[in-house]
Amino acid sequence: MDLDVFVTAHRPEWDRLDILLRRGRHLTGAEADELVALYQRTATHLSLIQSSAPDPMLIARLTQLVARARSVVTGTRRASWRDAAHFLTAGFPAAVYRARHWWVPTALLSVLVAAIIGWWIGAHPEVQSAIAAPEDLRQMTRPGGEYETYYSSHPAASFAAQVWTNNAQAAAMCLVLGAFLCFPVIWILFLNMLNLGVGIGLMSSAGRLDTFLGLVLPHGLLELTAVFVAAGTGLRLGWTLIDPGPYTRRTALAQQGRAAVGMAIGLALILFVSGLIEGFVTPSGLPTWARIAIGIFFELAFLAYVYVLGGRAARAGDTGDVESADQSAQLPTAA
Repeated sequence: MDLDVFVTAHRPEWDRLDILLRRGRHLTGAEADELVALYQRTATHLSLIQSSAPDPMLIARLTQLVARARSVVTGTRRASWRDAAHFLTAGFPAAVYRARHWWVPTALLSVLVAAIIGWWIGAHPEVQSAIAAPEDLRQMTRPGGEYETYYSSHPAASFAAQVWTNNAQAAAMCLVLGAFLCFPVIWILFLNMLNLGVGIGLMSSAGRLDTFLGLVLPHGLLELTAVFVAAGTGLRLGWTLIDPGPYTRRTALAQQGRAAVGMAIGLALILFVSGLIEGFVTPSGLPTWARIAIGIFFELAFLAYVYVLGGRAARAGDTGDVESADQSAQLPTAA
């Protein structure tokens, strides 16, 4: 496309749109119709220039012009409590449900990796000695040792807040860094599974695996599920750069990125619940079976939330993306 010829041909339309926008509400019916038509044409011009002959100055001008026209044509929409309710009951669970083909295999493979690491460490004393000195290992794994006192080393409220912050940051990193071709997400996930595997291996070698699982499972089921959802979504985001499907990479990445931002907010709420369990239930004096039962209850509640509410919303067409009225206009693409 010859950019100079294109600009010369369409500049009068852009100038006319600018004039109509400056007049604000003082438009006749015919002028309002003209403004809508010019807005649609200018949005198409912007898409053509972005894809065929990107010029930063011209793109900036047309983007501003299209944004102004859009606010006039569609009106300004403010977020409401109804939007928040829709997000919690449909948008977020639908996004998690639609991403299940990514995070479920991620969860299964990650748990397998943690189990293999735990078996390897537990079955090989030389590996244990490479981790720490024998006296230090005994200090960590003995009754009342570091693995047990970790969960009661701080006041419950502050410990829950700290755990929530750390886990929310890890989930956000998985979501954001997924755009870097998946590799950072895989590394973060591996570090988490390595940490879990070391605990399994050391405590099993001391004959106290049941104690370790009794401390980890109450909060770990929900916490790890949230991390797996974040990692799976991050991996899907990274794969979008490799295979954007029928869309341009920019469009596909924008769609997945908007859904990922919503996922980050929703997962922060899920991790908040997990942090409360870790701060108040895990170090409590409840019997082990009761603490694990609480963890299983919240895990099953989350899965029901995703597969029942989320599945229903996804089948109704909800993708977890923002409303179509709030998305930028896109040119159709060939399949």
